[in-house]
Amino acid sequence: MQKKHVSILALKNANYASIVDSRAVFEKANELYKQRYNSEYFAIQIIAEESELTIERGLITIKPDATVADTVECDLIIIPALRGDLLSSNHLNRYFVDWIIKRYRQNCEIASLCTGAFLLAFTGLLKDKKCTTHWSYANEFRFYFPDITLVDEKMIVEHNGLYSSGGSNAYWNLLLFLVEKYMNREIAILVAKHFVVNLDRLTQTPFIVFSGLRNHQDDEILEAQDFIEGNYKTKITVESLAEQLHLTRRTFERRFKKATHCTVLEYLQKVRIEGSKKALEAGRKPVEEIMTDVGYADSQTFRELFKEVTGLTPFQYRERYSRL
Repeated sequence: MQKKHVSILALKNANYASIVDSRAVFEKANELYKQRYNSEYFAIQIIAEESELTIERGLITIKPDATVADTVECDLIIIPALRGDLLSSNHLNRYFVDWIIKRYRQNCEIASLCTGAFLLAFTGLLKDKKCTTHWSYANEFRFYFPDITLVDEKMIVEHNGLYSSGGSNAYWNLLLFLVEKYMNREIAILVAKHFVVNLDRLTQTPFIVFSGLRNHQDDEILEAQDFIEGNYKTKITVESLAEQLHLTRRTFERRFKKATHCTVLEYLQKVRIEGSKKALEAGRKPVEEIMTDVGYADSQTFRELFKEVTGLTPFQYRERYSRL
């Protein structure tokens, strides 16, 4: 059997844990596979730009198995999570861009872990495709890569051999997903048990904290956002907001969607649900009272919206996150 070659990139500004954990997952999968079939399935290699890389503010030095200048076989490339300013991190790792594109065109699959999606997006391979990343970077991602559909509520997104994972520890789910895809579910389950990881988490919605996109230049829309966030407990209509800003409804809705990537109603709903999440976390106030406090009158509508946004019912959310 011909081995599958997994190339884990050692990038500048990388989160070291995501490099080490990636290697550990595939090594464990190899160990379990060898017990059954007397051979290893993956050939695992660390690839860097140069023969030595220092990261984590000088704490870690990596000596890779190969560099981008070497001729290596690749079936799967792992892009680790990145730290710091992500556009700067992209620039620091720009020499990998052509290398990644070339390998993808040679039928190599690419998996980005967490904020590694920024480098994958930087290659242009995700244009007009879908991906996910850490939910707290969703606004920044949408701003810089508007031609990519960000599905930030998803834990894992797969599109034409390009894989991405959600926030922080979500990369474990993507690594296990890849083990299952390349090997089988039985070994993926055993690897998950070894590392004590929930194999089938599908969304990161319970962890998302909504923060509206604000790094646009439309002052009137910023004013509308401020008004919504300061008055979401009261009755707010699209018409009243448009009138307040001296805009037609059509113009207001168009500009609001362009600036925030949400409709006015979606934005208001997310702000209200965020308010209800904080109330559920803070104490034992009845759900019906919280519902009224954040501007909803119909309990069924509130519960349906809450579950759509968070993936949990209000009671489940309180049970998981309440501080009392």
